[in-house]
Amino acid sequence: MSGSNTTDFINPSTFILLGIPGLERAHVWISIPFCAMYIIAILGNFTILFIVKREPSLHGPMYYFLCMLAITDMVWSTSMIPKALSIFWFNSREIDFSACLTQMYFIHCFTGMESGIFVAMAFDRYVAICDPLRHSTILTNPMVAKIGLAVVLRSGIFVLLYPFLGRQLPYCRTNIIPHTYCEHIAIVKKACADIRVSIYYGLFLTVSGMGLDMLFITMSYIQILRAVFSLPTKDAQLKTFGTCISHLCAILSFYVPALFSFLTQRFGHHIPQHFHILMANMYPLVPPMLNPIIYGVRTKQIRDRLLWLFPHKGTLMMRFSRDPTEICSACSDDE
Repeated sequence: MSGSNTTDFINPSTFILLGIPGLERAHVWISIPFCAMYIIAILGNFTILFIVKREPSLHGPMYYFLCMLAITDMVWSTSMIPKALSIFWFNSREIDFSACLTQMYFIHCFTGMESGIFVAMAFDRYVAICDPLRHSTILTNPMVAKIGLAVVLRSGIFVLLYPFLGRQLPYCRTNIIPHTYCEHIAIVKKACADIRVSIYYGLFLTVSGMGLDMLFITMSYIQILRAVFSLPTKDAQLKTFGTCISHLCAILSFYVPALFSFLTQRFGHHIPQHFHILMANMYPLVPPMLNPIIYGVRTKQIRDRLLWLFPHKGTLMMRFSRDPTEICSACSDDE
């Protein structure tokens, strides 16, 4: 590259997001499923929050963690999808340098929060199945709040080093990023300095964050399986383990695409770039879309409330204007 084209971007004013290089002609078509999944994710998670908030019988640890997951999913997908859609629809590729670092922070921060909430939900299932008599005394409302705060602080503090390191780097190659959003590795690769600290820190966060989270979840479910298989009848085993199915499906929908994207980004050098970018867009999209569907279908209490809401939408406001005890009574009558 000639000297005239190697402008010093030590403090670049903007970055240019290319979207999905090689698939520019298909951007509009790609935007259709992206937009549909985003709308489903927002509406589905908002519905979960609405149902849990308005139904007193769902005010318990499991559903509080589910609300944390719903909020995380909405912020996580919103930090990425609107900008991607603006690239696909309006060719709006410029993003301010500070805005780019902010987007990077939110994406990685809420990825970590999602993983941490799954650990909290696994702990809730472990206590509920392995020590049910102490569930209400262990997972009190203050304890749930402390766990939620710990999840937020863990991700918020550790990921804060990402934008700090990114701002210190000199950018003297190009400000063009072949991606739909500001991803950590995609940004630091544009620097003309030694980026090993950023790369090693990213690996450390992945291993110490998601890696340990997966280990804790695995250990929880080993204990849960032991407790389930110790039950006297097969019906009791299936019924007890059935309470964990929705959680396991949500875990798989999060960790499988996230790990695939992480591994292909660092080791899949022969994988086409457009395929990698598509997969990198899937893991902030698929879990937020699937989680409310999984919990809405698999969790009886939520499914019953959904079935109760939609056939009676004409009387919805009248029912929710009643006293909470009357609502519970009405639910019992309907069931």
